[in-house]
Amino acid sequence: MKPGTRALGVAESFRDETSTLAGVVTRASRTVDGFAFSSCTVGGDDATDAIIDLYRQLDREDVRYVVVGGVALAWYNILELNRVHRATDRPILSVTFEESEGLEPSLRAEFDGDALDWRLDAYEALPPRRPVGVGDETVFVRNVGIADAEADRVVGAFTPEGGRPEPVRVARLAARACDEIRRE
Repeated sequence: MKPGTRALGVAESFRDETSTLAGVVTRASRTVDGFAFSSCTVGGDDATDAIIDLYRQLDREDVRYVVVGGVALAWYNILELNRVHRATDRPILSVTFEESEGLEPSLRAEFDGDALDWRLDAYEALPPRRPVGVGDETVFVRNVGIADAEADRVVGAFTPEGGRPEPVRVARLAARACDEIRRE
């Protein structure tokens, strides 16, 4: 992958009713060259819109990929990866870092009625999670708008060490720092 290839990494930090989302444009060479911030409701249904907002705020045609840390942000605010893909016209990769049996049991334990139905529908519409080896680590990837083999190359190219893609790692740090400022 060319060193100047850019990805928008998205991660969150939350404590109360609002989750801070950070979007960080990172080159494959690991140079950071853009930040944007948004928020979504903890336990809500607006994380997808918040990520689309981050992309639009940046207004960066040079971003080739959107890489998100997870699909259940802000306490089960389930992402609709297909909708993010349609709105950004970019391949979307969701990366998680732990093996899991899935979210359905937790969703059923925490929600009921319309809140549960919406989350189950959004969760079931997601592409399957696949394990991807990155160095000595394994991450789990869902991808939309990009073939599995290319998604694996993108994750590898943006993960220099530690098993966490650099755009997501830096976005997580930025979200936490912004969250600290907002809480003071």
